[in-house]
Amino acid sequence: MAVERLGSILKHLTPGTALSNITAKNPDDIVITLAIRTPLTKAKKGGFKDTSLEYLAYATLKEVKERCNMDPALVEDIAMGNVSDGKAAYKLRAAALAAGFPNTAGAYSLNRFCSSGLKAVADIAHAISCGSIEVGIAMGAESMSVGGDALEQPFDEAVTSQSQESADCMQPMGWTSENVSRDFGITREEMDKYAAESFQRAERAQKAGLFDDEIVPIKTRVKDANGEWKDVTLTKDEGIRPGTTAESLSKIRVAFPQWGPTTTGGNASQVTDGAAAILLMKRSTAVKLGQPILGKYVGSTVAGLAPRIMGIGPSIAIPKLLNQYGLTLNDVDVVEINEAFASMAVYCRDKLQLDWNKMNPRGGAIALGHPLGATGARQIVTGLAECRKSGKKVLLTSMCIGTGMGMAGLFVNEQ
Repeated sequence: MAVERLGSILKHLTPGTALSNITAKNPDDIVITLAIRTPLTKAKKGGFKDTSLEYLAYATLKEVKERCNMDPALVEDIAMGNVSDGKAAYKLRAAALAAGFPNTAGAYSLNRFCSSGLKAVADIAHAISCGSIEVGIAMGAESMSVGGDALEQPFDEAVTSQSQESADCMQPMGWTSENVSRDFGITREEMDKYAAESFQRAERAQKAGLFDDEIVPIKTRVKDANGEWKDVTLTKDEGIRPGTTAESLSKIRVAFPQWGPTTTGGNASQVTDGAAAILLMKRSTAVKLGQPILGKYVGSTVAGLAPRIMGIGPSIAIPKLLNQYGLTLNDVDVVEINEAFASMAVYCRDKLQLDWNKMNPRGGAIALGHPLGATGARQIVTGLAECRKSGKKVLLTSMCIGTGMGMAGLFVNEQ
């Protein structure tokens, strides 16, 4: 008995490991009780090509309301990441009301480029943590059939003349991909090999039905070649190309010959429409409401770097975030890094010395598509689903950000 008591005392006196600290369960933890996404469809020619941003947000939020098994009046705020629509806040508010959330719930949009969906999750999590709200929805939605992130005109010369990095903020993303390829010696062959693996993983996952537990069916309308409308129900991602190999990708012509010889439509993220949504609250609230706890939000961070090589942002943000929690990549089971371009994905993988088996195990944006404001949230949905399926615990997500930043988020699976 004395030995057991002594062991118990020593256990309480001995600090836990960094990993045990983040996986411990506490009433004030910010937890995820629902995580869903729409199918991702090809912009301008896919299933959502005629679907408005407000309908995309409405259909996604309607699924949240129907699946959350709680009073929608408990939701106090809704944040939506979106890059290309300046009226997104208006549209989200209308969509939330149409979906059945009462006017007591706030709604706003935010834009941190490709990490907007992750930033929405962080914003809602932090609002709950500080007591500003108790329950919130974080989401991302993008209709790239309508918009994109291209600049309409150059910046004011008084700004761009002050520094080269200021001027570099105007560089199109394809240009920055070629900068990464050239500066760090990443070859077309390496990029095509990486992209082929992304397609193959996504194809295997789709055939095995692995996406079925993260995708919700969305009813919408599509105008056919004759200009006639037809009702459709979308259930599967459209960008996956069965049978893709590095050899087949090597035959695709260069997309930006004016900037370099490596980036193509086959080894870069696809232009895509889609949305994802995540319901968050404190663990104590989830227990009180009888909500299932899928996982918890641990933390996130952002880090800056030179705009001309913006794609390598994850290689900066990931070590910063892990260091904040005393972790290493050995403590992480699944890593979702946005495949904006194969050049940056290869660089980040190799720079971080990341086990490729841990990285984007169901494929990434090259195969699945990249609806700009939604991908940061979509990665969380996909990553948690992968953790549930495989019994893995710690999920790390990271995004590159267009003007030269990286963002990373840390989550723990509890299913």
